[in-house]
Amino acid sequence: MRQFFKYVLATLTGLVLFALVGVVLLVALIAAAASSDKEVTVASNSVLELKLDKPIGEREFNNPLSGFTGGQSSSIGLDELKAAIRRAKTDEDIKGIFLNLELVQGGMASMEEIRNALLDFKKSGKFVVSYTDAQSEKSYYLASVADKIYLNPQGTLEFNGLSSETMYYKNLFDKLGVQAQIFRVGSFKSAVEPYFRTSMSDSARLQTSSFLNSLNNSMLAEVAAARKIAPARLKVISDSMLVHNADDAKRLNLVTDLGYYDQATDYIKGKLGVEKDEKLSLIELSDYEKADDEDAEGSTSGNRIAVVYAEGDIVTGKGGNESIGSTRFAEAIRKARLDKKVKAVVLRVNSPGGSSLASDIIYREVMLTKKVKPVIASMSDVAASGGYFIAMGCDTIVAHPTTITGSIGVFGVLPNIEPFLRDKIGVTTDRVTTGKFSDFPTITRALTPFEQSQFQAEINRIYADFTTKAAQGRRMPVERLRRLASGRVWSGTEAKARGLVDVLGSFDDALRIAARRANLKEGDYRIQKLPRQKSFAENLFSSFNEEAKMRLVREEMGPMYPMYQQYKKLSEMKGAQMRMPFEVTMQ
Repeated sequence: MRQFFKYVLATLTGLVLFALVGVVLLVALIAAAASSDKEVTVASNSVLELKLDKPIGEREFNNPLSGFTGGQSSSIGLDELKAAIRRAKTDEDIKGIFLNLELVQGGMASMEEIRNALLDFKKSGKFVVSYTDAQSEKSYYLASVADKIYLNPQGTLEFNGLSSETMYYKNLFDKLGVQAQIFRVGSFKSAVEPYFRTSMSDSARLQTSSFLNSLNNSMLAEVAAARKIAPARLKVISDSMLVHNADDAKRLNLVTDLGYYDQATDYIKGKLGVEKDEKLSLIELSDYEKADDEDAEGSTSGNRIAVVYAEGDIVTGKGGNESIGSTRFAEAIRKARLDKKVKAVVLRVNSPGGSSLASDIIYREVMLTKKVKPVIASMSDVAASGGYFIAMGCDTIVAHPTTITGSIGVFGVLPNIEPFLRDKIGVTTDRVTTGKFSDFPTITRALTPFEQSQFQAEINRIYADFTTKAAQGRRMPVERLRRLASGRVWSGTEAKARGLVDVLGSFDDALRIAARRANLKEGDYRIQKLPRQKSFAENLFSSFNEEAKMRLVREEMGPMYPMYQQYKKLSEMKGAQMRMPFEVTMQ
């Protein structure tokens, strides 16, 4: 009887939990539907407010749980942001843009795309006003185009150049008893250095210093032009860290005004002829995207230019919203190739690389498509290693001056955790095999010299294939290509000077090149975005699972969460890898 009641209770508990989940899903569906159906109108004499307070990606991810957050997405799509700025330029109800900036989360090339869109907006004669409490290097790069740059009187402006920091795990591995067995090609392929070194190698320091200075010089040149400050003087201000507080920023002409948020909005009211005691009509980006665009005509042409957005780590299989799955992306490029309405393809790459196998699968589809229609690569913040691999076969490669690219090299990491198991937790292993190498590869013993030589030979073979294909794509002798390879990272400017990219320009420049190659005039084509985004139901369930999981991990790990992320990436590295030497985070 006791067993009977136990099963009944378990069944009832399961039913209650199922009902609760159903209610939550129903509420989410209703909230999301209500959010999407909400009518938004743009009042006359309005200002578009851009709060760039979320991560900026290539495309906006349609979060099905946005109904719980007032319709707000978890990220900002660069594509959608630029479209809103472009639309506001000709919208008679929008009189200006208010940049409400803090710590902008995006790469330098993305910042350049947004900045160029703002410069184009100003050609309409409309104003751009910026306000920040505290400003990072990247947010100031955007704010520098504004007619009025407000900084909180007690705020700060970071203007002391760029830096890159790398964490090294050798000492941690030594303490744990984990041996990292490393296989690589190229003196600059320093992606594996954190696992067997405690500091940068000379080659890693050389390449990092080179491309960081290139990015910094490019940024300083554009800021100097916008603020009408001599480039040499701006370099001295940055290198000598002459900006310590808001007063310094004002005195050195980096900002136009010291003031609070209300003073910035009062200035905008004055521009619009609105009394100070009246409400300023600000419309946020998310609402503006929902507002009807009565002037939008759109092309009725049957011609298409397919844009394939490749963002994230390159992995085998389908991947997810934040990765480039070889199956899904090969399928997307194949779809564009077989669609007769698609006259050209733009491959938008924002990736540090990943699996060599997955990269080659995508590269193959690029080469097949290139035979029947133009394929143009548009490099975003990063298109390195595997990211460069999938782009190198395109007819034309377009990169920003601040794009991080190159890193033509291959590596593999196989940990040996036998000492950890034996010495730290008292676990030993034993095995029975049918052949001498039946358990190869394994992480519970060290590789034999012969096994090491076989692993390294495979890395060498993949590197030879990478460089041979790269040389063919760039139409240069393979010996010259290999001198530019060895895993070295370049800025877009450096890569252009060395023939690794063809054109320095934006995503829009890549679109224009694709249209010209396909003999399409402006207005004679529409954009088809690929790959297909997940359906509402797919996103709903995956969002519940992923968000809940990552929230728990973050809370549990606390300040150690970045290290967990590194561990997770290491554990997902299967087979030979084509990856950036490190992650570059710049403020």
